[in-house]
Amino acid sequence: MAGAKSPVREEKLRLKGKVAVITGGTSGIGLATAILFAKEGAKVVIASRDNEAGKFALEQIKSNNGEAIFVKTDVSNEEEVKVLIAESLRRYKKIDILFNNAGIELQKPVTETSNEELAKVIDINLKGVFYGCKYAIPYMIRNGGGSIINTASVAGLVGFSNLAAYSASKGAVVALTKQIAIDYAKKNIRVNCICPGVIATPMVERFIAKSPNPEETRRQLNEIHPIGRIGKAEEVANAVLFLASDESSFITGHSLVIDGGLSAQ
Repeated sequence: MAGAKSPVREEKLRLKGKVAVITGGTSGIGLATAILFAKEGAKVVIASRDNEAGKFALEQIKSNNGEAIFVKTDVSNEEEVKVLIAESLRRYKKIDILFNNAGIELQKPVTETSNEELAKVIDINLKGVFYGCKYAIPYMIRNGGGSIINTASVAGLVGFSNLAAYSASKGAVVALTKQIAIDYAKKNIRVNCICPGVIATPMVERFIAKSPNPEETRRQLNEIHPIGRIGKAEEVANAVLFLASDESSFITGHSLVIDGGLSAQ
């Protein structure tokens, strides 16, 4: 009918009714993802070792009318990961999405890496992922399924200078992701990992600051990406959202590279 108004289409929230647990959720990729997930309708459980950063993250989410809680967690501590999962279930009754994102870097070649340094990187970057999956999956099975996203790195796929322990930990995350995906595919649990290139996060800023010539290091990091710049945390968060949502329902065991073409060279 002439002059009739078109019906207003309601915006579809991609994670409406979902509960998401995010480790390393107070900065960088984790915080950007927590904010995005909350905007898309998820109830978010943010885990980190930093209480003050946790308060800041909650403020960011609640200022946009999102819902979230913070649980202080060291992912290298198995008992603390168990508490994280238990508290998430106590508060929200289920877990639909687990984003194992917590991680640390170490800029050293293999010959200069101590056993203690190696153990710390493995404990956080690999064991943290292992523990998260170990304790969340049984509840995902009871709930009929879920989506797990692990943070690996392009450094787990191709070689980088002076990142021996870090690269080893991230390569292990890629392999672990594929193995868990196969084990639980028939339980309707999808397990994927992301492999970011250099992203503008506090971790990368520390990397740049520790270099002999930070300005030159920043220039080189921009130039090694064919796209001409390093990535943004929000760009990675968008990819995590896709893997967490039903839009990726036929994707499991996949390593999604988000690196501006870095590893394609």
